[in-house]
Amino acid sequence: MKNMSTNITWHNTTVEKGDYRKKNGHHSGVLWFTGLSGSGKSSIANQLNKLLYEKGVQTYLLDGDNVRHGLNHDLGFNEADRKENIRRIGEVAKLFADSGTIVLTAFISPYQEDRDGVRALLGENEFLEIHVDCPLSACEKRDPKGLYKKARAGEIKGFTGIDAPYESPDKPEAVVKSDQFNVQECAEQILTLLEDKNWIKGKEGA
Repeated sequence: MKNMSTNITWHNTTVEKGDYRKKNGHHSGVLWFTGLSGSGKSSIANQLNKLLYEKGVQTYLLDGDNVRHGLNHDLGFNEADRKENIRRIGEVAKLFADSGTIVLTAFISPYQEDRDGVRALLGENEFLEIHVDCPLSACEKRDPKGLYKKARAGEIKGFTGIDAPYESPDKPEAVVKSDQFNVQECAEQILTLLEDKNWIKGKEGA
């Protein structure tokens, strides 16, 4: 049985999201990178974060492995823990968005229901789902962490794409083909998306 907080009251703040956005000079929200292990989510998110930083945009990057070293170190990889992992990240990402920050998240997040749950936490035009689309065969060939090899050998159970499902996004705001474009090109595609959606200033307004 879950322990639910009781006897709590929401405390309104004097400085609000709109104030932070005005100070930062840009929109805020969540860029949710999803895809198979080895698809390039973290690399693309990292490169985009660098491009945004160079433009003076207030950002923060949340990476799946890094978060599991701290906030979510108590979670495993069964379905229930995966769901809780994404739920926690969604709440943290919302806090960043409320602070006027563009937060980039790179998580396999294999279930559409969980990604939709995060979207529901945010306001309109505050959540962009980005599918880093790369065929399983290409991800397995890359296998940067050697995880596919272990999964095929039966050393890892419940591995996404091998013996656990991955549900591709229904209607993502963007799809980047990381087997066809390099990291820089993929990052620039998302940068253009942010300009088109007026999250950040375009070249003319730079």
